[in-house]
Amino acid sequence: MSKQPTLLEQFRSFCYQNNAADFEKAVEYFAVFGGMGWKVDMSRELDELIEEKILKNYRYIHGDIAKITQSNKTHHALLSALAVGDGREHSAFRRAGISREDGEDSIDFLVKNGLLVREQSQEQPLDETEEVSDKFLFTLPFMRFWFSSVSPYYKGIREGSYKEVKERFENRRQEFSNYIYERLVMELVKKSFKDDPAESIGSYWDKNGEIGILAMTASGKSIAGSCRYSKSKAKKSELTKLKEQCSRAKLKAETFVIFSKGGFSNELKKEKSTNVKLFTLKNLKRLVDDLGEKDLLMHTNKMY
Repeated sequence: MSKQPTLLEQFRSFCYQNNAADFEKAVEYFAVFGGMGWKVDMSRELDELIEEKILKNYRYIHGDIAKITQSNKTHHALLSALAVGDGREHSAFRRAGISREDGEDSIDFLVKNGLLVREQSQEQPLDETEEVSDKFLFTLPFMRFWFSSVSPYYKGIREGSYKEVKERFENRRQEFSNYIYERLVMELVKKSFKDDPAESIGSYWDKNGEIGILAMTASGKSIAGSCRYSKSKAKKSELTKLKEQCSRAKLKAETFVIFSKGGFSNELKKEKSTNVKLFTLKNLKRLVDDLGEKDLLMHTNKMY
C-alpha cells in the first residue's frame, strides 16, 4: 500500500485547493473535510456544507466506506469508539463493547487498510509494571468526523432528520479543531529546532496523566509542550503546570514549548528564552508558506 500523506501534507493541499485565506477557518473546515480532496467553499457556513456535502450524500459515502471496512460491525464500533474517546486501545475496546481478541484483530485490519495509524507513548513510565496502551489515530480527519458524528446516527440521517448529528457535532466542534492544532504544532516544533532536530515527536501518557507534546532531539534532549486553545492569554501558570507534569512523569525536559491561540501574559513573555519557546497563530501560519501546485495531492475517491 502506498504511504499515507502526513497531516501537514493533507493540510497544505487542502489550503491550496480551497484558497484558504483565514488560517483558523481552514483548520476548522479541514477537521471535517480533511483528506478527501473535496472542493470546499469556505465562504459558506460549515453546518451548511456538512448537510449538503455529507448528510445528503450519506448513502453514497457510507457505501464507499463500507467497501473499505467490509461492513464489519466490530470495525465500525471500534472506529466510533476511537473517534470520540482518547484514542487508547484498551479504553476503545471497553467503549465499543468488544473483547480484546476481537479488538486486536479489528485494529490489525484497520491499520493494514490505512484507516488508522498506531502511536506509542514517547517514553515508557518509570514503573515497568505499568502497561501503557497504544493510541490509534485516524489517518484522515474526515474519517474521524464521520465515525464520531455521522455513522452512529445513521437511522435519523436515512429518514432525513439531521437534528441529532448537528447537536452532536456542535458539542464536539472545538475538540475537532484542537486535535488538528496539536498535530500542526508538532510539525512546527520539528521545523523550529534545526540545529538539534526532533527525531521523534508525539505525546506522553500513563495512568496518571498526559503531556500533549514530547519530542526527542538528535542529541538526546527532550522537548515538552502544551497547547492552549482559548482566546484568553496563557499565563505563567501554564508553564508551571507543564513542568509539574514532567516532574510527575519523572521526565527531564531541557526545552519547553507553549502554543497559545490567545497570546501570552506579560509575566509569561518574560520567561521566554532559549529553553522556553512561545508559539502563536502567527508562528503556525509558517506551515502554509509558499503554497503551490506541488502541494496538491491527487485523490481517486468520489468528489462530493
